[in-house]
Amino acid sequence: MKSVIHRHDTRGHANHGWLDTHHTFSFAGYQNPERMHFGVLRVLNDDVVAPGMGFSTHSHQNMEIISIPLEGDLKHRDSMGNVKVIRAGDVQAMSAGTGIQHSEFNANIDKEVRFLQIWLFPKERNVTPRYDQITVDTSKLANSLMQVVSPDPEDEGIWIHQDAWFYLGTFEKDFQIHYKLHDEKNGVYVFLLEGEVKIDDQTLNRRDGLGLWELQEFKMRALHQSKVLVMEVPMG
Repeated sequence: MKSVIHRHDTRGHANHGWLDTHHTFSFAGYQNPERMHFGVLRVLNDDVVAPGMGFSTHSHQNMEIISIPLEGDLKHRDSMGNVKVIRAGDVQAMSAGTGIQHSEFNANIDKEVRFLQIWLFPKERNVTPRYDQITVDTSKLANSLMQVVSPDPEDEGIWIHQDAWFYLGTFEKDFQIHYKLHDEKNGVYVFLLEGEVKIDDQTLNRRDGLGLWELQEFKMRALHQSKVLVMEVPMG
């Protein structure tokens, strides 16, 4: 097994006033040649958007884009005609494919919105752009990993054009979970949203990330009440 750990305080950081953002991987003004991606996982941004503010209309191509709100409400508008609001408990996916334009704004004028912005390289280029979102049944997160992203339209969660699986879970102190990879050629990136967990001999704290590869399975134990995002992705 091989691993890489990214502590929360080693991430790239920018505060634009309207946007306070942390970058696990190189993005915009943060460029670190040792942190360009983890397999096909290209972007993991931890964003806080001020009340009433947001990202004006911009373009994307050939990227699978996943947004996971953590607090507040995020209003989305795109060139496919979608006008949606996603909230904590929702998961949104866009396949940019041949090209899309979209904007994202804090839907509220009295509180911040916090969300994860995640980009994956697609397994096929120039697909037809698409949009989808789901609302997670949070009762299924307790002491369990609930699948929220997969490559199969018929499977649980939302599907994308990549052989990747994402899971969310909330764990009580001392709960231990066993994760077995779908494909041993994949890697797993564990991002700790809240709490403290231990994976093998590594302890993760809030907003730490741990990448694992060349393994078939691993165990994770919660040292405190914790919330985790697990992302299994191809490494090639």
